[in-house]
Amino acid sequence: MSQRSAPPEGSRHSSWFVGIVVIFVTCLITANITAVKLVNLFGFVLPAAILIFPLSYITGDVLTEVYGYRTARRVIWLGFLCNLVTVVAIWIGQVLPPASFWDGQGAYERILGYTPRLLAASFLAYLVGEFANSFVLAKMKIATKGRWLWCRTIGSTLIGQALDSLVFMSLAFAGTIPFSGLLGAVVTQWLAKSMYEALVTPFTYLVVNFLKRKEGKDVYDHDTRFNPLLISD
Repeated sequence: MSQRSAPPEGSRHSSWFVGIVVIFVTCLITANITAVKLVNLFGFVLPAAILIFPLSYITGDVLTEVYGYRTARRVIWLGFLCNLVTVVAIWIGQVLPPASFWDGQGAYERILGYTPRLLAASFLAYLVGEFANSFVLAKMKIATKGRWLWCRTIGSTLIGQALDSLVFMSLAFAGTIPFSGLLGAVVTQWLAKSMYEALVTPFTYLVVNFLKRKEGKDVYDHDTRFNPLLISD
């Protein structure tokens, strides 16, 4: 398939693209809600979101690989906005006075209540990690001339997930747990998420190749400006 530069703004998106975006946003919001539960997997203590959050990176890889960084950038900001709306809605539900016969207020606050520090850490880590993942994949695609997809998806995930885990854990828990414990948690989450990505690489290949055939797209970001704030670029 021949190389194509990023398409012009305002081009109509297909139902396949919409489906990928829906999966991306759903995984992101679901991960933020389920992250409050800690689970023990093979002797490692991890948030329950470990099962769903890496899928947001996988769909992010698909978006960048097929549609290009410009499109992925807009979807990343869309995910940020959707998550913000979700958090605000949950907070409003928390502060509304409960019915006199409802005894679940404490449980609601414990499971769905977020401290400002955790929220700030989560939002910033998401933006840093997702944009790093998309940027590295787009640059590697140009450097490799579209070859070795496995190298691009795993390599970009290693960097994106490392930054995500580092930013979140540092901002959320620095000063509350020992440095060794903090570092251990960062490394554990990074390795677990990266291994997840590596294991599903064959599935990523199937989805990417299917979409490239269906969409007739294989965007290379030769002339793209990679500033994450240029949403309409």
